[in-house]
Amino acid sequence: MIGRLNHVAIAVPDLAAAAAQYRNVLGGRVSEPLDQPAHGVTVVFVELPNTKIELLSPLGADSPIHGFLARNPSGGMHHLCYEVDDILAARDRLVAGGARVLGDGEPKTGAHDKPVLFLHPKDFSGTLIELEQV
Repeated sequence: MIGRLNHVAIAVPDLAAAAAQYRNVLGGRVSEPLDQPAHGVTVVFVELPNTKIELLSPLGADSPIHGFLARNPSGGMHHLCYEVDDILAARDRLVAGGARVLGDGEPKTGAHDKPVLFLHPKDFSGTLIELEQV
């Protein structure tokens, strides 16, 4: 059901500093910041030959990333994103298997302008999972 790894998301307290580190120290190709108000984050993507790294920071007072950074002040891995061909079919199969979809269960538009869903970390060994339809 799941396809390739689309990205690994890392929550960071200072997006500009993290982007500079990936660009200048690791030599990565780093995108411009992109605000995602529906998700309460600002993101940049580091392009790799086989996947991407998503650096994300809070956008607005209601950002879910504030809580994560309160528990992890230096930042850390936030979620893994896997590609799926049909997000609704994937959701229905996962729910039938006992997985919990976060939010109202309906896909939202993600940073790549494609439908995304998030799965409860307690159902996946403590890891928040994002599914993105490709």
